[in-house]
Amino acid sequence: MIGIVIISHSAKLAAGVKELAEQMVQTSVPIAIAAGIDDPENPFGTDVLQVQAAIESVYSDAGVVVLMDLGSAVLSAEMALEFLDEEQKSKVRLCEAPLVEGAIAAVVQAAAGGDIDQGIGLARSALIGDT
Repeated sequence: MIGIVIISHSAKLAAGVKELAEQMVQTSVPIAIAAGIDDPENPFGTDVLQVQAAIESVYSDAGVVVLMDLGSAVLSAEMALEFLDEEQKSKVRLCEAPLVEGAIAAVVQAAAGGDIDQGIGLARSALIGDT
């Protein structure tokens, strides 16, 4: 089963997105969050090592879909990929999708047994309405 990583500058936001996504499925999907930084004065931000640890915690040969909230979260995700070995790196995909809708779509696809391409495709199209 593909794993899902939610990266946010806010730990509360990431936890809420994870909770909402988990409510949409009947089965357990490997979801990890990397959110906020360990600074009580300024808790908002992302940490590359936290992102790397989140990816590794849900990693499987099926792959990992990584969703991010803001531009610098993308930079943290890209840097975290550099710390992975080549085999792992090839199975981790950054997904430019709306964080909430994309995470829910990716989790639903993972729970349904979808592969990484299906998870990313559904996440990317999460805001496109049917016509």
